[in-house]
Amino acid sequence: MTVSSREKILSGIRRGLKRGPLEGSARDAVEARLADLKRNLIPARGQLDRAGQLRLFREMAEMLDATVEIVDGPDAVPAAVDGFLGRHNLPKTLRMAPHETLEALPWAEKAPLLELNRGAARVEDQAGLGMAFAGVAETGTLVFLSGGNSPATVNFLPDNHVAVLRASDIAGAYEEVWTRIRADREPGTLPRTVNLISGPSRTADIEQMLIKGAHGPRRLHIIIVPDDEAA
Repeated sequence: MTVSSREKILSGIRRGLKRGPLEGSARDAVEARLADLKRNLIPARGQLDRAGQLRLFREMAEMLDATVEIVDGPDAVPAAVDGFLGRHNLPKTLRMAPHETLEALPWAEKAPLLELNRGAARVEDQAGLGMAFAGVAETGTLVFLSGGNSPATVNFLPDNHVAVLRASDIAGAYEEVWTRIRADREPGTLPRTVNLISGPSRTADIEQMLIKGAHGPRRLHIIIVPDDEAA
């Protein structure tokens, strides 16, 4: 019988805990807790109306050195991406996540000179475009779910990361986003990776000198599409 990698990992954990699989009342208690997940204490800072969450998200993202642009609607996204590349003297070549929302945009009409390459990012790519699953107002954080339409490399490998975010996908707190992720998936399943991105990559050495781009993009540009009353 072939043993899956998941079972090998769980078996190793059980050996470390010196016990076997949960049974009886102990298993019932775990299953009940998973079926009725309780939220932890949620900070009041992000508990605003839709417009307030949009303002707070922008404020916090810009505090983390991201740039934020609010466009008039989905059709304005291609021109906004083209403008970002132009402002930074970048080639008109873009590595784009093959997300259905991005694919539906009028690229040929609004940004005809852009060359779009789909799929996972490569070392030579200078700019990547991804579709965020959500934004968190309390910290200005973007949430990306890995998958066939959202390769994680697009968000981390190129020096310049452009993210599209619907205003209606901005939540006040992380707990709300996890609830949405569970509602978006089959019961009992989660994405392989959930990436939380707060500003461009940066770190400081022992002398406390701030270095950008050490572990990811040097720039993060967020394009917000105001698709509801938060506009």
